[in-house]
Amino acid sequence: MAMINPPHPGRSIRDNCLAPLGLSVTEAARVLGVARHSLSRVLNGHAAVSVEMAIRLEKVGWSTAEFWLRRQTAYDLARARKEESRIKVEPYKPQTPALTTAVYARERPLSEPAGRADDPDPER
Repeated sequence: MAMINPPHPGRSIRDNCLAPLGLSVTEAARVLGVARHSLSRVLNGHAAVSVEMAIRLEKVGWSTAEFWLRRQTAYDLARARKEESRIKVEPYKPQTPALTTAVYARERPLSEPAGRADDPDPER
């Protein structure tokens, strides 16, 4: 079940990766090969964990890229759900049953043999 209010993944990076190792933001940015400002924005929840950042986190041994991307997606989805009422979309309903029938009528019946591979006009 999805969390109603999951924390930004930057908080997990700070609490579970940097803090136990006693790394500062500057040191962690150097280890990850990113600008200090870029990492700081992620850690403070002002920027998302990008695919590239997720791979960098994986390469230094801080879980897998998929883990970080799942956390980011869960966070993003929870935030979007809070604003879900602003999304005005109705379920799709086909206009008429005849439209559906017309689409299927254009397809070749299963009983009709398909053309040979060397046939220049397989649609005959």
